Amino acid sequence: MTDNAEPGTRTADFEGWANLFTRCRAFSHPSELHGGLCGRLAAGARLDQPHWLEVVCEHIGIAPETLEQGEDLPPELPEFMAEAYRQTLLRLQATDMAFQLLLPEDDYAFEQRLQALAAWVRGFLEGMALAAGEKLGEAPDEIRELIEDMVAISQVEDSDAGDEGAEMQLIDITEYVRLGVISVFTEFNPPAPSSPAAAQTLH
Repeated sequence: MTDNAEPGTRTADFEGWANLFTRCRAFSHPSELHGGLCGRLAAGARLDQPHWLEVVCEHIGIAPETLEQGEDLPPELPEFMAEAYRQTLLRLQATDMAFQLLLPEDDYAFEQRLQALAAWVRGFLEGMALAAGEKLGEAPDEIRELIEDMVAISQVEDSDAGDEGAEMQLIDITEYVRLGVISVFTEFNPPAPSSPAAAQTLH
């Protein structure tokens, strides 16, 4: 996994997550787990590796002790998820706004991509609510409006597959969510103030 969020990287990301979920016999959606992680991070939470792996196990549907025993599970699962956490946080923190949602690429069926987006948004809303709690009620109006829009997006179940207008709408909604996530992250993760000593120019 690389630091860049180019379309090809996003494909590799989703395929990697999806393959791992299949090998774990998970019934949940990888996009929903990624959304949940982004929701927590965007709301200002940070998870140490044991806590993050607990979240992963709960989402996939395995007991944490099963992960420790390694029974019938991909041995690279802990390392893969630790790296996924690190890369996700880096992309959210990046100033180039290249962060991307973990979603299937365009060669997947329209319904699969729509359902993945809804799953991602559901995860994001849940993760954000868990991390932010009452702080959400104090968020600016635009953030609260965004949350209302996301709730509606998370409840979308189907649309007119194959319709060019529906394809464009899916692209637009995905971009709206992506930029919204960056806005939430910016709101709840202000940059650390520079100390006077750090602000001085050394010669």
